[in-house]
Amino acid sequence: MSADLTRRTLLHLAGAASLAAAAAAAARAEGDPQGGGPTYASRTPMRVGMVTLRVKKLDTVADYYRDVIGLTVMERSGTAAKLGTAGIALLVLEARPEAVIEPRNAAGLYHTAFLMPTRKDLARWLVHAASHRVQLSGFADHLVSESVYLDDPEGNGIEVYADRDPSQWQWSEGSVKMAADELNIPDLLSLTNARVADYAKAPDGLRIGHMHLRVGDLAHAESFYHGTVGLDPTRRRNGAAFLSSGRYHHHLGMNVWQSQGAGQRDGATTGLAWFSLVTEKQDLLAAQEERLRKGGAKVTALANGVEAVDPWGTRVRLLKV
Repeated sequence: MSADLTRRTLLHLAGAASLAAAAAAAARAEGDPQGGGPTYASRTPMRVGMVTLRVKKLDTVADYYRDVIGLTVMERSGTAAKLGTAGIALLVLEARPEAVIEPRNAAGLYHTAFLMPTRKDLARWLVHAASHRVQLSGFADHLVSESVYLDDPEGNGIEVYADRDPSQWQWSEGSVKMAADELNIPDLLSLTNARVADYAKAPDGLRIGHMHLRVGDLAHAESFYHGTVGLDPTRRRNGAAFLSSGRYHHHLGMNVWQSQGAGQRDGATTGLAWFSLVTEKQDLLAAQEERLRKGGAKVTALANGVEAVDPWGTRVRLLKV
């Protein structure tokens, strides 16, 4: 397929009449996001490790992450599936066939963001998505990153993105500059052969670059994830806040766009079960645990770290790797 045809196809799949409309959809999906390469994101003191989702139709959802994102199915049974790349687990799906689909105005997962190692990998994946007629919900240039948005079969949000070099990020007084501009699809596709879909599986360097959560109150969310967990604020605007470790754009995004005032999550619904923040530094993990306990958070000891529960019942595991 030609680059122009791919561009039109992508617009059609995003349900948008123009790139501007698709960028607007992405703006709603991320507020004003940004990025830093997986090599950069993985060198920070803390980083996102893996995500566990509760799903009604295990096979359908597992096949989607395998076929659309390109993850490898590492383990699979009638009750769970573990997927990842290069032997590293990134996603666990737990079968909950009786669960109710979590409503979008509840606290929980907004999206899981899969970070491509390079911009060319993102281009290859975009050709793959177009050739397989994957339904998209938006795409945009965020100045520090380029992103594509979609949803899995049960409505769990997904972002697939590539970061610009951190030297291009613009910081001012601890806040990083982000936008939701038009994604230059022809320029992105110039990096690969748009007529050939050669994205057979996720590249070995694919990681979860960041998590984006729906929360009921931004101030309470910041108090927990900044004051107690220890992530640093990088940006706040328009009902969203972004935090990171080691001056990454954000390892964690949070918003109240649909969920302002949301109460405790219902464990009988689908959606995010837990996600992990990992570190190689034992002293950092010990400091995190001390802050959590002093802050009155519900903390459970694990073999290699602790699990805490945020104000809405979302579980986050702080682990040493």
